[in-house]
Amino acid sequence: MAGLSDRQRTALLTEVRARLSERQLSLYAPYPKQTAFHQARDTQGQLAIERLFMAGNQLGKTKAGGCEAAMHLTGRYPDWWQGHRFKRGGAAWAAGVTGVSTRDNPQRYLLGRPGAYGTGTIPAADIVTVKSAMGVPDAVDHCRIRHVSGDESILYFKTYEMGREKWQGESLDWIWFDEEPPMTIYSEGLTRLSATGGIAFITFTPLLGQSDVVLRFLKEKPPGTAVTVMTIDDAPHYSPDERAAIIARYPAHERDARARGVPFMGSGRIFPIDESLITVEPFRLPSIWPRIAGIDFGYDHPTAVVWLAWDRDTDTIYLYDCYRASELSPPLHAATIRAKGSWIPVAWPHDGNNDTAAGPQLAKQYRDAGVAMRPENAKFPVNARSPQNSRISVEAGVQEMLNRMETGKWKVFRHLSDWLEEFRMYHRKDGKIVKEHDDAISASRYAMMDLRFAKVAVPARPVSQPARALDAEMGY
Repeated sequence: MAGLSDRQRTALLTEVRARLSERQLSLYAPYPKQTAFHQARDTQGQLAIERLFMAGNQLGKTKAGGCEAAMHLTGRYPDWWQGHRFKRGGAAWAAGVTGVSTRDNPQRYLLGRPGAYGTGTIPAADIVTVKSAMGVPDAVDHCRIRHVSGDESILYFKTYEMGREKWQGESLDWIWFDEEPPMTIYSEGLTRLSATGGIAFITFTPLLGQSDVVLRFLKEKPPGTAVTVMTIDDAPHYSPDERAAIIARYPAHERDARARGVPFMGSGRIFPIDESLITVEPFRLPSIWPRIAGIDFGYDHPTAVVWLAWDRDTDTIYLYDCYRASELSPPLHAATIRAKGSWIPVAWPHDGNNDTAAGPQLAKQYRDAGVAMRPENAKFPVNARSPQNSRISVEAGVQEMLNRMETGKWKVFRHLSDWLEEFRMYHRKDGKIVKEHDDAISASRYAMMDLRFAKVAVPARPVSQPARALDAEMGY
């Protein structure tokens, strides 16, 4: 820009910004969690036809919804796209809570601000017509969008405040729900998709707690559904200092929902600990720290394994790895466990000698597959406060984990999203622990109960061998 006057530079920059504003769809580079939402699969491994993107405020959930909606309307899918595709134009709805919120959110993301249509995720060249709505200034009723197939797509903007009756009668290819709908509206929306085999995707921050819609995805999990959770730590456009400042601005009772996309669960979370107090950046673990793993057996629900390192000088536990997988046989799980350190002892639950979900004597099956299973199931040590019948107490284990978290003696590597998702959702109902979606938490409890049996690796080669070979044997 050398040689240009200030006026020319300003005009050029204005022109560049204007052109970039009309290329939002082609410039979309999703974060990993946004990508996971776009291509989420159900428990059968198929692309989910109902997808929930549950995220904190200002993390990119509505942008993800707006970009996906624009792709379906135009047929302009990027090379990296692995989600649903619509090869021809179709009929769709984008919906919000009220006329104003629908105008200010999904409409703005898709079309741009009033007077600047074409600066949203739908390219200006693909907008054929825009029809204004009655009642709300600058609100759009519907628009027609050019599809790459030569067809046209038609998109109507709807609101939840219209009521269920106004959601009846149409057959649609897809619906985007921006913000959480009442269950009556959501179920009516699904009915609009039944004739076409269409899809529904939802983007919201879970401020309504355990609503019927949240429970559908987190608890009931009917076939065809999938949920993706995005926290403020998954949004790289914030620095660590910015994240801390943002979280601090939220009221304490709203922080989990607004920063981490976590709905309030039951009568209270079991671990009401600020996540920042237990998470640490991954680091190279000292070789003198003993290790132990814990396993929770599963088949339909995940088999989960966690690995702990124990800093005996400070009595601090570091949870440094986590594995979850469903519908696999013990030998397949065993291969993964051995690869992370075949010398590391593995603690297991008391039903490991009689669990028949994947065959009799699961503990023996893993032992026969080369996993260093402990000789007995996990138990707390015997002492005056731990009679025989309480050595496997779930409540005692949970309380010990909570005590460690509160005193800084339980740390988790920050990247272990599977474990952290369970930590956020682990809760009580009517005073009792809800035993759902707790596989990695349970595995952690078993490993902690047998912490006294943790081991330090014994090198299989002389110490003089290259450090790289020793690191491999120690599971680094």
